[in-house]
Amino acid sequence: MAISGVLVSTGSVLAFDQADKEEIGQIVREYLLENPELMIEVQQALQEKQEREANAQKSEVLAQSHDEIFNNSFDPVFGNPEGDVTIVEFFDYNCGFCRRGLADMEYILDNDPNVKFVMKEFPIFGPNSIAVHKVALAYKLTAPEKYYDYHVTMMEQDGQIDEARALKLAEESGIDMDALRDEMNNPAIIDSFRQTDALAGGLGITGTPSYVVGDELVVGALGKDVLIEKIENMRKCGSTSC
Repeated sequence: MAISGVLVSTGSVLAFDQADKEEIGQIVREYLLENPELMIEVQQALQEKQEREANAQKSEVLAQSHDEIFNNSFDPVFGNPEGDVTIVEFFDYNCGFCRRGLADMEYILDNDPNVKFVMKEFPIFGPNSIAVHKVALAYKLTAPEKYYDYHVTMMEQDGQIDEARALKLAEESGIDMDALRDEMNNPAIIDSFRQTDALAGGLGITGTPSYVVGDELVVGALGKDVLIEKIENMRKCGSTSC
């Protein structure tokens, strides 16, 4: 039996010298070259271990940060605030796939009166996106009753949106621009970005859109049917997979 570079055998202890180590290394190398399928097995085992660890971390974050994920009062909420199923969406206004996912959300909200959508503003496309999301959250703080329409308008834009364009769309909606500009300096907005970024890190979210439904993370704009199935399963058995 080998322990920390020492061979232990029937009462005797033999330390490996450099020649021993080189010889053992050569034996191991030759064995692996002759049996390369072992490396595939090792790689598969490593991937499975990493997946188990990642899933365990996600479960821990979901349990410990449940209210912050699903019930943060600072996050915009669409649909039924008292809905029996909540979908949390991490999104960026400059994300093309998020724009594609808008139609999925609208369909679900139009056809299911008991779904709550929580929108996690997650600007990951650099300083430009951060500036745009500052305008959006300032809009929500200034005129929450108009925020849904503003959100949809922003999502329906072509190309990249910058701060100037976000402000122009806000002005065209008839909002009090002085009040909006004041809210843009609200430190709670940047704090919310930091909190969302920390949650995303804990959940392993690296792209948008990403959804949290019950006990599952759904990555990508996979279509309304995927989300609807998970909503139905949540109602049926309390999990996204029954």
